[in-house]
Parts: sequence; structure tokens; C-alpha cells
Amino acid sequence: MTSTDSAQQPADAPAKAPAKDPWDLPDVSGLVVGVLGGTGPQGKGLAYRLARAGQKVIIGSRAAERARAAAEELGHGVEGADNAECARRSDIVIVAVPWEGHGKTLEALRVDLVGKLVVDCVNPLGFDKKGAYALKPEEGSAAEQAAALLPDSRVTAAFHHLSAVLLEDPEIDEIDTDVMVLGEVRADVEIVQALAGRIPGMRGVFAGRLRGAHQVEALVANLISVNRRYKAHAGLRVTDV
Repeated sequence: MTSTDSAQQPADAPAKAPAKDPWDLPDVSGLVVGVLGGTGPQGKGLAYRLARAGQKVIIGSRAAERARAAAEELGHGVEGADNAECARRSDIVIVAVPWEGHGKTLEALRVDLVGKLVVDCVNPLGFDKKGAYALKPEEGSAAEQAAALLPDSRVTAAFHHLSAVLLEDPEIDEIDTDVMVLGEVRADVEIVQALAGRIPGMRGVFAGRLRGAHQVEALVANLISVNRRYKAHAGLRVTDV
């Protein structure tokens, strides 16, 4: 008795390739990571964690001297440079600048960031007496603003929900959190996932295309409320993946 499947499948048909394991991520250990805004708490914390994990890191600032001073403080081979040099010398560039200067910073670096993989982790937030609240940029999100300003770069979004306090604490060996990674090109997203996975305790999880970045950025306002209420440094874990 012949099964229906085998009857419909030609004998010489090539076998279907197995689906790619979503956790089969590339080796990114040899890539140079630049952090724009690397002298602020979030950027400095990310630079520290990645360098501590063995990644080559350059932190950028508007003032090269300030970047070099921060790099010397971090150690682990971190270098400091002005933003333009940081962008030019890096394979992956993390944008961790304040929201207020986000657009102007990226517009000024458009040429330096041509062909680079850009990871935007900026959260557009406002604050009033009720606490933090999300802002919605004209482009939809900080990441989409970056994509509009950097048409010749490969823009992704990630690292939004991390506590700078935990990142900068040398007594903490693991950062227990997932990183939501968004982007248009799967290969670029997987590079960022792999970069997140270089930090012990951290995991990068694909979370959709850039059009979904606003709600990921906006969730930081909720985490700030959580942290204030529970006196914590809350992160996120995605279950069942």
C-alpha cells in the first residue's frame, strides 16, 4: 500500500532542506562595536558589558577627550573617540544618545554610518508629575527615525529594556534578561541577537520588524513605574521560546 505523500512526490525530487534553527546564530566575537553616547549611563554600561565579554568596543562622544576618559575608566581594552571616528572604525554601531539629540546626531553621522549595522536603543520618553510616558516621533519610533535619516545603513532596534545600574555594576556577573531585537533583514537581526548573547545571562529574541519598535520603546515607561514601585531594576523574559 502506497501512502498519498509518497505517491505525489517524484522519486528524484530533492529533499526539502530542514528549517533553520532560530538559535543558530553567527559568530560575532571578531566584530568591533561602537557605542554612540558611550559616556552616558546606558551606553557606558553596554560598552562595559560587551568589553568584559571579550568584544572590541569603541565609545563615542561629541568630545573625544571625554570619550577617552570614560574608556580609560572602563578598562577591558575599551577605546574612546569622537562620534565620527567611532562610527567609521566600528562594524556595529549602538546608538545610545539622549532622545533630545537623537535626530541631529544621526543626521551629522550619515556619511560615517554608510554600510554600518546600526542598533538603535533610544527610548523617546517624557516625564511629568505622574511619571514617565512614551512619546511617538513623527516617523513612528526612534528606530524608524534612524532608518529614515540613515538610508544607506542597516538599522535595527534592541537593548531598550536594560538597567544601566545593573550594567555598570562590576559585582554583577550575569544580566538576567531578554533583549527584544527588531529589524527588516533577518541576517542583521541575528547578528544583534548574537551580540546580546555575548553578555552572560542575556538572550536576544527576534521581536518583529521596525514598524513594531514604538511599543518596544514605549514599554520602558512601564518598566520605570515597576522599578519605582518595587525598588527594583526590572528587565524582561520571553517565555516558551
